Amino acid sequence: MNNSRFVLLAGLLGVGGHAQAQRVLLRENPAQDTVASVFGPNRAYYNHFYVGYGLVAGPGSARAGAGLRYGNSAEIVVGLRNKFRVSQALALGFDLRYARVAYYLAQNAQKVVPNPAPHYREYLALPQAQLEGFVRVNYGRRGNVIGRYVDVGGWGGWVISTAHHYEDRPATSGAKRVDVTEHGLDYLRRWTYGAGLRAGSSRYALTARYRLSDVFTAPYQGLYPELPRWVVGLELGWL
Repeated sequence: MNNSRFVLLAGLLGVGGHAQAQRVLLRENPAQDTVASVFGPNRAYYNHFYVGYGLVAGPGSARAGAGLRYGNSAEIVVGLRNKFRVSQALALGFDLRYARVAYYLAQNAQKVVPNPAPHYREYLALPQAQLEGFVRVNYGRRGNVIGRYVDVGGWGGWVISTAHHYEDRPATSGAKRVDVTEHGLDYLRRWTYGAGLRAGSSRYALTARYRLSDVFTAPYQGLYPELPRWVVGLELGWL
């Protein structure tokens, strides 16, 4: 009889101690449990870094004089994407990014941008700080992952600096090669904006962005034909 009482008492103490340990554990980690339920690829909030590369595409102005070397003319992007889930199918977000677009100019007899002088290699470089807002539509079944989606958004930015670079081989001075870079160009606009479309799956995305603003400032728009407005490329997310 005494042995039975001892076993029963020990069992009650063991259950009570285990319950107390559970209560203490839950009180110790509520913040971690809350963060885990709020932050994630398919949670209320998520952000991640990404890189991108796109080619300048599409026609420019109907006027001759600003032909490009397609394939060389391109944009590189590094950014931080922030996403807020509204529902299982809908999300809102914004990007903060650095983008650098370079327009490599074709060297031909019609060239007028920024002058008619021919060179071995020549381009205009416009590094930019950009902000983009977007609406995301998700589709397909998924768990706590990015999944498949389509983004539609608009962007704007500040051109951090302007540069005209050209290279001559050989140089008229007798040197084998001469590189020249001109900065602070008054014929290039400092504010830029446009619209974009992105279709992705997990960390990969196809992108198409259309620049609504002009490259050249108002005093030079009658002299210089407008450059192509499309950039089409790929993005890779660091999830």
